[in-house]
Order: sequence, then structure tokens, then C-alpha cells
Amino acid sequence: MQISIKCSIAVHCLIFIHEAKGIAKVTSNLLAESTGSNPVVIRNILSALKKAGLITVPRGTGGAQLCADPSQITLYQIYSALESKGVTSLIGIHPCEGRPCPVAQNIRKVLETPYHRIEDAVKKAMEQTTLESMIEQFRGLVRQQQ
Repeated sequence: MQISIKCSIAVHCLIFIHEAKGIAKVTSNLLAESTGSNPVVIRNILSALKKAGLITVPRGTGGAQLCADPSQITLYQIYSALESKGVTSLIGIHPCEGRPCPVAQNIRKVLETPYHRIEDAVKKAMEQTTLESMIEQFRGLVRQQQ
């Protein structure tokens, strides 16, 4: 019922990968240290991002790199790489259709239309948010802190 924390970790990793290009070899251990996550979690996230074609990771040696320009990578692509059902996994409807209550028998139909509208709005907003825009915001925050 919420955007998984894996998505924020994935965005963190992608920004780190982009910013470290030419400076450091990005490994799962380095990303784990940066994110505060377990290296196994990082490897699973990187594997999903690689499978989605968003990054490349040479076997054994590490050194993750983006496969596309950040302006071409959307938050929805990142999220979808981690959540196989896409935004339909954001909102759930409890299973109760078999109950004798008329509300229970019809609640799914009542909620389908508004939930689809919400899912469509979330998807649209995520598709309009690029990795590039998040990198620009990150850089602006870093400049303010200096």
C-alpha cells in the first residue's frame, strides 16, 4: 500500500552510480555503505535494475554504470524494475467477496474506478519524473550545503 523502500534505495544507487562515474568503481559494498543497506539487498536491487536494462554490472569486478542518459530514465521505470505489478501494487483491496454482507460482495467494484484513477495519476507523475531531474535536485542540495 506504499511505494517500497527499495525504490528509494534504487534511486540512491542510481544517483551514486551517475555521480561516481570516472571517480570510483561502484560496487555493491560501496553502495551498501552509502545507503546503510545490507549488501545482499543492494545486489538484489542492482540485479533488478540490470534486468530492466537500466544499468550494466560487469560480473565479479563490479563497476555499475547507467545504460541510458539520466534524462531517459524515469522514476516509473525504476519502480517497475522492482515491483513486477507496477503501480497496481500500491493500493490493495481486502479479500471479502465471498462473505454474505452486500458491502463485502460489492466493495471491489466500488473501489476499482477510483483506485484506477489514483494509480493512473501516480504512474503519470512517476513517468514525468526523470533520474536527471532527481540528480539536478541532489546537486542543488549539495551546493546549498557547501
